[in-house]
Amino acid sequence: MVSKKLELLRSCALGATALLLAACQSGGSGTALSEASGSAASQPAQAVEGQVLQSDLMGFCPQVQLREGTAYFNTYERGGEGDSSRIIYQASITDVTRSCNRANGQLNMTAAVAGRVISGPKGGAGTVSMPIRIAVVQGDQVLYSKVFQHQTAMDGSGAKQFVFTDTGISIPIPSNRNVAIFAGFDEEATKTTSR
Repeated sequence: MVSKKLELLRSCALGATALLLAACQSGGSGTALSEASGSAASQPAQAVEGQVLQSDLMGFCPQVQLREGTAYFNTYERGGEGDSSRIIYQASITDVTRSCNRANGQLNMTAAVAGRVISGPKGGAGTVSMPIRIAVVQGDQVLYSKVFQHQTAMDGSGAKQFVFTDTGISIPIPSNRNVAIFAGFDEEATKTTSR
């Protein structure tokens, strides 16, 4: 009697397992997956605007680097250059990043710089203009270089975050991976602000 009950329970358990496995393998996701993979195999990958392709993920995208001495920028009163008691604004770069995509034989890059600006002893409400240079180099050759006067409005109290983005970088897709992006404040483009 006990053995017949155990045998019946085993049969029910095996039947329920078989039904569960059949339900998991049929319908919804299994069919959609096979249809999707069939259509993907029969059609070439096409770029949809704003979509990231696998080739972009797998391809080379140069790192953004900060050159020594370019992460900080001070704005002084006229005639007060180098005097810390006459700083109007002090800016620093805290983070850099980039993204890349490929189209028509070109490597198109976006470089972003994030940082903060604080008011100095002579600071207050106003606008600070920060000269930010983005350069792309391959070995000793400069492929792209541009200085932007990025402006941030200050209200005179504490620090203010800023984000600068250069979306216009485009170079021929390099055959070697010896390309680097440099970002930073450009001392040569610094203009003294008078107050």
